[in-house]
Amino acid sequence: MKIISWQVGLLFLLSNTFISNVSAQDMSILTKQEKSLAGISATTATGNLDLLKIQLIEGLGNGLTVNEIKETLTQLYAYCGFPRSLNAINTFSAVLADRKAKNISDPEGEKIIQNTVKDKYEQGRKTLEQLSKTPQAKPAPGFGEFAPRIDAFLKEHLFADIFASKVLDFRKRELVTISALAAMEGVESQLKSHISMGRNTGITDAQLEELSVVIQKTVSTTQANTLLRNIDKPILAVIKPDMMIRISEIEIVPEHLEEYKSILKEEAAASLMKEPGVIAIYPMFQKENATQLRIVEIYADKAAYQAHLQTPHFQKYKTTTLKMVKDLKLVDMESLDKDTMKSIFRKLE
Repeated sequence: MKIISWQVGLLFLLSNTFISNVSAQDMSILTKQEKSLAGISATTATGNLDLLKIQLIEGLGNGLTVNEIKETLTQLYAYCGFPRSLNAINTFSAVLADRKAKNISDPEGEKIIQNTVKDKYEQGRKTLEQLSKTPQAKPAPGFGEFAPRIDAFLKEHLFADIFASKVLDFRKRELVTISALAAMEGVESQLKSHISMGRNTGITDAQLEELSVVIQKTVSTTQANTLLRNIDKPILAVIKPDMMIRISEIEIVPEHLEEYKSILKEEAAASLMKEPGVIAIYPMFQKENATQLRIVEIYADKAAYQAHLQTPHFQKYKTTTLKMVKDLKLVDMESLDKDTMKSIFRKLE
């Protein structure tokens, strides 16, 4: 009996250890749903509706409910503005309509409640205290004293009306916020604040590092590095060893010139908008001979170039312009000064 008891006890101990290790491991990673929330938030914040559509469909496939996504897009008005929030909501509505037409049924999820608290400012102030773990004066020092109405909007609309809905808990709401702020330029101080609040809700630095991978995929390596710097993690190389630089030398059949330029312009714009791995597609033509075109193409790496070749917009360009091209020469190049290249296009903004 003693031997059996000892064996049972050992088995119990090993089982608990295994369960504890699994739980600890699970806490260190983002779920598929959380990664989708991050991707949806990042592409909403940057206004990239084509990528947003992909993220929305992927999010529904990963188990996000309709109301979870609605709440995400509604919350984002406070961080990236009504225009991008409304554009995202309209995109989501179109996605759902298309899926319904295909007899795809998506779960609505937990009901979105209307906030009925009378003193919304106080509710929002207490919510912010809970998130920041610091006392919140009324009005907020600085901006709240200078512009009391914006302080009221922040407390009453965002941290009261929106946060009152339990469709997303505080941790997921901070994940949404951090994703949006990490995707945008010029908001690093707000990103720092929300990283701190995110940690207070249980988001770990390992999860934030995972989040940077989502930002790199949906926005850029530069923006992923903004997040990594603020959690004291090593930044990623913006210029990769296998970055591709190419000059395409093209001669166009004269009678097709205008049609070709129109198609090329559309394809170049789509590539830059939809593909994070496309750094530049810059078409030019010779002043003295407009049928002679040159395109500077820069891809983050060979994988990005191969992915570009498979995109619908490139395939459309390739098939529709085949008869228009009289001569084509592809010249692969190597960067002389990779450090300067990182800022080569900034002055064009």
